[in-house]
Amino acid sequence: MKYDLVIKEVAIINADNNKKYNIGVTNGIINFIGQEDISGNYTILGNGQVAVPGMVNTHTHAAMTLFRSYADDMVLMDWLQNKIWPAEANLNPNDIYWGTQLAIAEMLKTGTTCFADMYFAEDKVAQAVEETGIKASLSRGLTGLDDSADAKLKENVEFFKNWHNKAEGRIKVMLGPHAPYTCPVPFLKKIIAAAANIGAELHMHLSETKGEVEECVKNNGLTPIALMNELGMFDLGTLAAHCVYVNDADLDIMAKKRVRVAHNPQSNLKLASGIAPVNAMLKKDILVGLGTDGASSNNNLDMLEEARLAAMLQKTTTGDPTAVSASQALTMATVMGAKALGFTDCGEIKIGNKADLVLYDMSKPYWYPRHNLTSLFIYAANASDASTVVVDGKVLMEKGELLTIDIERVYSEANSCAKRLTMKNKE
Repeated sequence: MKYDLVIKEVAIINADNNKKYNIGVTNGIINFIGQEDISGNYTILGNGQVAVPGMVNTHTHAAMTLFRSYADDMVLMDWLQNKIWPAEANLNPNDIYWGTQLAIAEMLKTGTTCFADMYFAEDKVAQAVEETGIKASLSRGLTGLDDSADAKLKENVEFFKNWHNKAEGRIKVMLGPHAPYTCPVPFLKKIIAAAANIGAELHMHLSETKGEVEECVKNNGLTPIALMNELGMFDLGTLAAHCVYVNDADLDIMAKKRVRVAHNPQSNLKLASGIAPVNAMLKKDILVGLGTDGASSNNNLDMLEEARLAAMLQKTTTGDPTAVSASQALTMATVMGAKALGFTDCGEIKIGNKADLVLYDMSKPYWYPRHNLTSLFIYAANASDASTVVVDGKVLMEKGELLTIDIERVYSEANSCAKRLTMKNKE
């Protein structure tokens, strides 16, 4: 049998360290993993490399790459109200497209094959996803503090109808209520009713800061988690970003209603928001994926760094060096993240799954000695070791070269957009 794509003589994460494997892919599906010699229409030599499932970024505002380094060292609400929101008021669809292209290039370069986005002009985000070959779960960010609220909701509903399961199934769409402090309860009820009507799930920031939780309790008598549960949001399927300040009762609700969490350790640290109780979530079988949040609120979109932080922070906060092992961190960054976004056929390198995988070059000193590849990957490797990226069996990057993105044009266009946006905000 001749496969569409063959990867030869490659190590596989979580497999025998001492063995090399051949991987055969046809119609985007992994059909063969073994030592037997196989042939394909396109062959990649995997010598000296390890195959890892493509990582999944479960929470981004991708086009916010345009604001990276523009506003730093600020608390969340000051950062939003005085820097980011005024700059975002000047965004146009062209900005969104090029900011997203920049984010996708960065994610592919560092081994991410799927991401969740909540932002504006999501049709331009979808266009960038379709063109570049990456996977994504997309939602239009919804706020209910002005007269445009209903129009935004209608836009998200139409976006769902036009793009859900499109791009050969690589695009999924959710509704995106921003947060309890930007979505009053009457507006939330409209969003939940609309989601139920079209069969959509929801993606929302919840319990990100102590102040957010205190304000929600003051205004509604309930924590953000308890409030969304009372409103029926969780019955429709919910991806909850952050969940830093959640109590035991919140965790019980989340476990019962199968709320999926997008944990963003780097962003939470930089904005001094706190550290989510991920170890406690995992013990309750709550599905936890990892995210980077907006690239303006942290330094990069490096998911390997998020996985490393997720493990180390839980060890420190719990005082337990066995909390969130390297293997658990890898699982959160891959298969749990994929499931959190509704992709159930990827996240693991196994026969029958979609071929979403990344080859990492193991030629650097920190890849030796090779007692355990998973431990080396999480605690020692660099995301820049990513050499080849495959999504749905299609090669999007080979030997460090992006094949679906004109990276020099992306740099130029994104830089031009960013300068215009931030200069307007300074005037």
